Amino acid sequence: MKTISRRTVLSAAGALAGTQLLPRRAQAAEFTVRLGHDVPESHSIHKRLVEAAQEISKQTKERVEIQIFSNSQLGSSVDMLSQVRSGALDMMTVGTPLGNAVPLAGISALAFAFPNIERAWEAMDGDLGRHVRQVVSKQLRIVAFDRIWDFGGFRQITTSTKPINQPDDLKGMKIRLPVSPLYTSTFQALGASPVSMNFVEVYSALQTEIADGQENPLALINTGRFYEVQRFCSLTAHMWEPVTLVANPRAWDNVPKDAQEVVRRVMGEAALRQRNDSEQENLTLQKEMSQKGLVFNNVDRSAFQRALRAAGYYEQWKQKFGEEAWQHLKPYSEALP
Repeated sequence: MKTISRRTVLSAAGALAGTQLLPRRAQAAEFTVRLGHDVPESHSIHKRLVEAAQEISKQTKERVEIQIFSNSQLGSSVDMLSQVRSGALDMMTVGTPLGNAVPLAGISALAFAFPNIERAWEAMDGDLGRHVRQVVSKQLRIVAFDRIWDFGGFRQITTSTKPINQPDDLKGMKIRLPVSPLYTSTFQALGASPVSMNFVEVYSALQTEIADGQENPLALINTGRFYEVQRFCSLTAHMWEPVTLVANPRAWDNVPKDAQEVVRRVMGEAALRQRNDSEQENLTLQKEMSQKGLVFNNVDRSAFQRALRAAGYYEQWKQKFGEEAWQHLKPYSEALP
């Protein structure tokens, strides 16, 4: 977030394929913001970020230009989070790696914590979200924006051999998970055999049967074309991963207060629209993937909650997240002991 020449901006950023720049202007912006994320350009997060960048340029009278670097062009989410903390990158949207860096940030992904997406948003827009963002900002020394984005709704399980109807169906199953202690702990408690790997490796792992199944939101199941190498999709809605917009504090402080207010407001409005995008997309994806051969089934989520309670899963994570955070979560949850 620094003053640089227009020629330098176009030369450096334009060299990266897929980089989104605002339309050319006769005069350079006073403040150029580099924002990275790890989703493809077809994802609603990317589309809404581009719209927000254009609106911010308009409302700040072209003083602020935001460059969007999509699809992990600047490195993995772990890499980009490190860059934001060091000041090498100005802003990013981040999901799971935030919970790996600050365990409390993963509390919203606790298995079967929320009965529906409306309750999840209430929690993250309310006391729980404020508490998490305060802890994240303090521990990582970054700026965490108020409005949370949606990675793709609740996560569902796909498998190649049989549908998952009850917890026992997971026993011994090799299931791919993101690299996350919370995810690993969840599926171990349900008797599965977790296989942790990055998203780009998943299709090959399923194709070669390194993993029997995987879990992701429907949008990512569709984007990854997992329906080509999986037969069943069990609508477990077992976990939910929000996405947080964060910024380097030194870079953020370099932007005038009036422009900061514009960025916060416009990005918040964009996040709300993106949440709706995600919800609407999930309504259509099941039908689309059914037509491509994926067989869907519903499950009794309470049976999985009981299995996790019996395994001591919730008590384990209550100790890790702390009593204060747990009390912030409980009003929004039906699963917690």
